[in-house]
Amino acid sequence: MPPDGTAVASAAECSRQVLRALESGSERSRVRLLDSEAGPAKLVSCLRSRQTRASRMTDAQRHELFQLVNSDSDPTAVATALTSHFETDDLASGAAVSAYGGEFVWAVRSDSRPHLYVDDEPAPPMDPLPDNLWVHSRRIRTGTSHAHYYRVDTSVLGGRRFDTAAYGEDSYAQDGVPQGEYSDELFHESPTYRGWKVSYWLYASPGVDPAKPSAVMVWQDGHRFLQRDQRSRIAVVVENLVHKKKIPPMVLVLIAPGYIGSHDNSSSYAPREIGHMRSLLYDTFNDDYNKMVVDEIFPEVNKTYRLRDDGYSRAIGGQSSGGICSLNSAWFRPHAFSRVLSRIGSYASIQWRWGQENPFGEYPLGRFGDRDPCEPLDGGNIWPFLIRKRDRKNIRIWLEDGTYDLENAHGSWPLQNIQLANSLKMKEYDFKFSFGNAQHSTTYGDAELPAAMTWLWRDYDPLMTHQAFVMDADEKDKPYFRVKICNR
Repeated sequence: MPPDGTAVASAAECSRQVLRALESGSERSRVRLLDSEAGPAKLVSCLRSRQTRASRMTDAQRHELFQLVNSDSDPTAVATALTSHFETDDLASGAAVSAYGGEFVWAVRSDSRPHLYVDDEPAPPMDPLPDNLWVHSRRIRTGTSHAHYYRVDTSVLGGRRFDTAAYGEDSYAQDGVPQGEYSDELFHESPTYRGWKVSYWLYASPGVDPAKPSAVMVWQDGHRFLQRDQRSRIAVVVENLVHKKKIPPMVLVLIAPGYIGSHDNSSSYAPREIGHMRSLLYDTFNDDYNKMVVDEIFPEVNKTYRLRDDGYSRAIGGQSSGGICSLNSAWFRPHAFSRVLSRIGSYASIQWRWGQENPFGEYPLGRFGDRDPCEPLDGGNIWPFLIRKRDRKNIRIWLEDGTYDLENAHGSWPLQNIQLANSLKMKEYDFKFSFGNAQHSTTYGDAELPAAMTWLWRDYDPLMTHQAFVMDADEKDKPYFRVKICNR
């Protein structure tokens, strides 16, 4: 049976916050965490309470809050509701936002009048409330994400902006739509990766018959997809789209990053101390990940659900490093995966190797595997040029990124994704490029998941085993994507 979504989400966020405190907090914070009389268990309990109070608001609570803010209620009652729903730190930092579909409520605590900006445009003046609280609400477009930040006394509050998903109706459970089933957490120790372990889960949508071959979609960072009412809401999206016959019934294979030792991947990424291998699995430009998934894990899955073995009926998706991993997999084995969903893909030089000294020591914790010095290997930064120079492959690709994605020593995420989109156009791939204004966040991809899945699986015919994917006629008539500097 599936794990309880509420428990999983709480545990996952608690674990991540504990790990952040241990791994990236100040020395003072780490000492306070480890030496407190309450101990880590009490801290996790407190964090779980915080998660319930803040981001674990139910959809009904978000809707009720929007109605309250837009009613003639006493300002004190509205202020009380905001402090009940939002954490004090979130109100102070500007992170406090509630969204139910297109019903958005923004709240902030400030001594001076704050000026709210939504999608880089000034919003109407916020309403003052007791206790230095300010609130603004309005209905806003769904199926995308919306960015907000505040200016207080001419400065951007905390120097931060925040992205929030505005889910459409297909991301919410609908009456009369059957639900699918999650498996328990499963484990695989991979000979390809010399003993590394991965956790994975299976999700079977309504309409899947275990005795008959089904379409399948693999997702990297699989532990992110266990909550029905959080993040991508992938189970709900699949159920609604299957019910509407927009996609076929399918099995999702949800694979978490690898690790060495003992670790519960349903709660968090494995900390480095037990060998967190996410980047090696996802960012490395070779066929190793396919060897583990297609050659090792799929035969195990087939013992529970029969999977179709034609690439036409198989898709793979992921975000960030999981996004580039999806394209890697389809490129090396288009006969195994012909449909790719890449969100904020890391088409950067993260795993580029030039024979340098292994930066994190010997196997198994060495960043580049078991060789020191590392063997030379191309990085994901070559993708835009590889597509242009090599023969076209029969792959359908939904590519998504945002203006405010990462810019660091590994590369420029927005520019690489734009270049990749132009390369796909140049070679006349069947592709869709969705470019928003989000940061390195899945909120944009989460909100548009129903549209992405519908596009990716459009015109699927279970009687077929192959389709020659061709560029849409409308796309052929469009120009290449061009860049314009917009922030200076």
